[in-house]
Amino acid sequence: MEEALAMEIDHQVAPDALPFARSYQLEALDKAIRGNTIVYLETGSGKTLIAIMLLRSYAHLLRKPSPFIAVFLVPKVVLVSQQAKALEDHTDLKVGMYWGDLGVDFWGVAVWKEQTAKDEVLVMTPDILLNCLRHSFIQLEMIKVLIMDECHHATRNHAYARIMAEFYHPQLKSGISDLPRIFGMTASPIKSKAGNSELTLSKHIRKLMALLHSKVYTCISEAVITEFIPTSSPKFTFYKENGISFVLFEELAVKVKMLKQQIILDYFLEFIDNGYSVPQHELSLTSSDFTKSVVESANKRITKIFSALMFCLDELGVWLALKAAESLSSNEIEPFSCGSSGDKVVKNFSLATVMTLKTYVPSGPQWSIGDNMTSDVDMGLLTSKVCCLIDSLLEYRGLTDMRCIVFVERVITAIVLQALLNVLLPKYNSWKAKFIAGHNFGLQNQSRTKQSEIVEEFRMGLVNIIVATSILEEGLDVQSCNLVIRFDPSPTVCSFIQSRGRARMQNSDYILMVKSGDSVTRSRLEKYLSSGDMMRKESLRHSSLLCDPSESDLHEETYRVASTGAIVNLSSSITLLHLYCSRLPADGYFKPTPRWDKETGTLYLPKSCPIPAICVQGDKKVLKKIACLEACKQLHKIGALTDNLVPAIVVEEAEVDEFGSEPYNEEQPSYVPFELVNHVSNNSNTIYYCYLIELKQNFSYYITVQDIFLATRFELDPEIGSVQFDMCFDRGSLSVNLSYKGTMNLSPDQVLLCKRFQVTVLRILVDHNLDKLATVLDKCCLKDDLEIDYLLLPAIAKKHRPAVDWLAINSVNPSKFTCEYHASNIRTKSGLVCTCIMQNALVCTPHNGYIYITTGVMELNGNSPLELRGGGVTTYKKYFEQKHGTQLHFEHQRLLKARHIFQVKNYCHGRRQEKHEETSKVFVELPPELCSIIMSPISDSIIYSFSFIPSIMHRLESLLGAFNLKQMHLDHCMQNEIQTFKVLEAITSKRCKETFHYESLETLGDSFLKYAASQQLFQTYQNHHEGLLSMKRQKIISNAALCKLGCSRRLPRLEFLGDSVLDYLITVHLYQNYPGMSPGQLTDMRAASVNNDCYAWSAIKADLHKHILHASQELHKHISVTLNDISKLSPSSTFGWESEMSFPKVLGDIIESLAGAILVDSGYNKEVVWQSIMPLLEPLVTPDTLKLHPTRELHELCQKKGYTLEKDVSCKDGVTCYRIQVQADGVNVIPPCEYKGSVDKITAKKLACREVLKSLRQAQLLK
Repeated sequence: MEEALAMEIDHQVAPDALPFARSYQLEALDKAIRGNTIVYLETGSGKTLIAIMLLRSYAHLLRKPSPFIAVFLVPKVVLVSQQAKALEDHTDLKVGMYWGDLGVDFWGVAVWKEQTAKDEVLVMTPDILLNCLRHSFIQLEMIKVLIMDECHHATRNHAYARIMAEFYHPQLKSGISDLPRIFGMTASPIKSKAGNSELTLSKHIRKLMALLHSKVYTCISEAVITEFIPTSSPKFTFYKENGISFVLFEELAVKVKMLKQQIILDYFLEFIDNGYSVPQHELSLTSSDFTKSVVESANKRITKIFSALMFCLDELGVWLALKAAESLSSNEIEPFSCGSSGDKVVKNFSLATVMTLKTYVPSGPQWSIGDNMTSDVDMGLLTSKVCCLIDSLLEYRGLTDMRCIVFVERVITAIVLQALLNVLLPKYNSWKAKFIAGHNFGLQNQSRTKQSEIVEEFRMGLVNIIVATSILEEGLDVQSCNLVIRFDPSPTVCSFIQSRGRARMQNSDYILMVKSGDSVTRSRLEKYLSSGDMMRKESLRHSSLLCDPSESDLHEETYRVASTGAIVNLSSSITLLHLYCSRLPADGYFKPTPRWDKETGTLYLPKSCPIPAICVQGDKKVLKKIACLEACKQLHKIGALTDNLVPAIVVEEAEVDEFGSEPYNEEQPSYVPFELVNHVSNNSNTIYYCYLIELKQNFSYYITVQDIFLATRFELDPEIGSVQFDMCFDRGSLSVNLSYKGTMNLSPDQVLLCKRFQVTVLRILVDHNLDKLATVLDKCCLKDDLEIDYLLLPAIAKKHRPAVDWLAINSVNPSKFTCEYHASNIRTKSGLVCTCIMQNALVCTPHNGYIYITTGVMELNGNSPLELRGGGVTTYKKYFEQKHGTQLHFEHQRLLKARHIFQVKNYCHGRRQEKHEETSKVFVELPPELCSIIMSPISDSIIYSFSFIPSIMHRLESLLGAFNLKQMHLDHCMQNEIQTFKVLEAITSKRCKETFHYESLETLGDSFLKYAASQQLFQTYQNHHEGLLSMKRQKIISNAALCKLGCSRRLPRLEFLGDSVLDYLITVHLYQNYPGMSPGQLTDMRAASVNNDCYAWSAIKADLHKHILHASQELHKHISVTLNDISKLSPSSTFGWESEMSFPKVLGDIIESLAGAILVDSGYNKEVVWQSIMPLLEPLVTPDTLKLHPTRELHELCQKKGYTLEKDVSCKDGVTCYRIQVQADGVNVIPPCEYKGSVDKITAKKLACREVLKSLRQAQLLK
């Protein structure tokens, strides 16, 4: 089968070699294209380049939109970016980089689908791929090439081995041929400590070949490699067994051990007797399990630190043991964080050890470590092993371009040796040292980014020496490294070969430090030196052999999800269960983890987990795994794990993040109520429903308003057809009242005439010019298109009944108006007209582009005197000639009395308009010959009335929209008693500048939606914990969700429900009892009432804290501190921001949980909840007792005054320091204010803001 597969791929894939590739690299590439291959070549021989050429050969199968990918696996995160860069430099493939710090552990199927659709080569650590395969985010058949860097790790339960055993080999056995090409790279095909015989080497090589289903390739001899790459020269350096004296060691060990015991005792006494009250119900717990657990936990941590310090003392000397203690004591402690007491105990122990060790180290400005190495060794400050390292380094002091890696076994060794080197080296040269190490308890954890930065500085020569653990043995590509020192001997032949391979420079050295007389270590290292030839010989022998069937356990019990192919087995069950528990609700006092009782074979799960304890029987070696696998099965069956076998909350979070990140489209379609839209009728007559818009002036003005008809093609609902509202403006208010008056039939000509009238009047009122009028009028034709179709017609009274004023409507055609009584003797730009035409006309004067309303003919003419504003007298004829350059030809014609056109404003906002003075001269005198007639006859009263129409119709359109929205949801309403004006309020934003907006209703609706969604979710998802319920609720009621929509009883679950119902009930209480509040006040009152401090305070006043069952020393201490400090607060208040302490969240949760429990037990009767909980919360906040949150108050003040805030926050030894500076133009307004105390950062910020406000008040800057 293997040969058939190779033949098939050989036709699809042709070698794509790089021109600078070496002969052995081309040979290895050919092998890799023909079949699965393990390339065994020395470090620095260019194995990565072979992998790159293999990927280039497969590139045509990987290019998007191909569904296939290649995966490049590296065992260490630090190698991800290095290998990815090499791929980007030598291929045009799209390369993606993936490691744990990116949060990939919590990515779901959607994110991985996006990544595999985007990237063609995925560079990652093997655990990530293993997880993706197990969760079926990536399927093996998607992978065309699978590259395993440092593939010798493929043993036991390493991710390399699990990938092959769980996925590759089962598919191979089932006859699936579409498997990825496997390409392994290693500098040593074996990893074990022992086994330097040919037989043992042969066994390990065959086992690796079988697991990777690959043949091994290597060069015939080392000479082929050394032709291209230099090899470091190994050197043994021996140091005497001259450590710290036994007497000194014992003396210090006894002292440090006594410190350890004293710290534990002090911690115990502080917990029990140092001012912290112990409630009666906790006494039995405190005296037994609780205390035992607390002390054991602290003792366990200190014991680890004690062992590390003893190691440093014995192996490195007193001075480096002191540096270790200082390093451990420098860690900062967050107040009331999980495990902070344990951190504090470790810190106290480390500080006490520092003080003890300092008494054994000389002090004073004249003394420095390393000035006299012999004396330092004699005093026990340094050991001879450390001195040997220093001497070895100083032999190379002449090197200007030094690059050295010192390999050590322990993290603490790396940390303290770096400190020593940076003290000693400046005495001899400018070398700089740094350390790189993995994670360890209580030590200085390095981020992956920091490690990459140090490696880059090493490449650039900014760092000369790196003290590193095995993390840097593999793959670090630094061509200029010229010295490697093994401070601690290599534990395996693989470690030996790889650390040696870090030295790449010509004539580089590989120094092996060995204790004098340690023949065992020396012999082992010498065998490592000779093992290279033996491994090459065995690899060459096996290169022509077929791989054996894998001996991996392929029959491990596995649970598979049929719909996705996701699996969990005995090997992964523990990890998956811990992942699930890590996503259960947690706080600073409790981290949910499963507990295994091996005596009874019982797996106990956290209380928030929806399944009970699991008891299993079977092989004791795997019993725990069996129980965890059973738990995973049950969690999947109830939906707590998805079909991809990830916690449901992970998927919910991803969906919420994706939902919230969707950009909002500001360009939303405009909505016009259907009652105002229709197709133009082709009938001879069209029926219109007529509604009289009665206008009533609540002010005095020389012009009176006239009623206007609204004619619609649809009959309006009576609620809209009889609506009443007021509009305010500078002179007063205008009352608007709609009333239905019947129907009328209009011919097409009449409809067109009415539209021309309506468009002309409104266009002129809005534009105050004729620029767009002609274009708009051209569109006033009867086409069979859907368009806005309603008419606005002037009304007159006929026989005490309103009627359409057709005379005014016909004014749009002034040329058709004829007078039976007067001759046409007035000359205008529109020709000769009679006096009647000019009595009430809408005219335009082209010489200045203005539009006027004429109201009569005056006795003045062009020769009449005109008083000028600046003084003096002239004639109208001279004025127009001098001012406008216009010659009057008919100066004897009488002038027209006219006024400027009215301003159209927004009269909907209900506020009195700022009083704008009308044009300084309301009335003007116009020579008729300068006037062009637009409409006539039409009164100024009609024009004035129509100036209100835009605001009136805006209000009517809004009401119709609100009414139609209400009608759409009637099927979902129990009762139809909602007023349309209330619906309109609910959809009107503040930016509309109406008398109403939705903010008050939004506050109430926000609480109601939270409560309604919470109740529904609580009842629907009985097996979901609080965190998952909260995420589902957020998906339902988040702004993004609502925007998109528009365009078993456990304490945490009860808390989830109670939180929402209390929020709603308090909001309703405030809304109903204080109806006159502004939305801002309502929001502030709710914020002051609905918060953890209020609930926690209420719980303490009711002594509910005495009934909390828990096993957390942190919570006990926090409650005790709260009780000791609460006497400072006023007993009459349970709201506001007066508290100077951080209340435990658990106390607030009690009130919420009680509310949730009462709600459920009462059959979801909210009134019962309110009557039960309200007495606990009293006195409730009122507008008179409301105090703004100091943070909010300060920010609002700074916005108003134009101040800026400079903030600085730090946390050390459990004390939070929050410092605030208030500045104007970069200068402090008041001296900086700061708060220091053992509270969390949020509380510290609140108290610091309060101090700032106090200082501003004293400086009289709050006005």
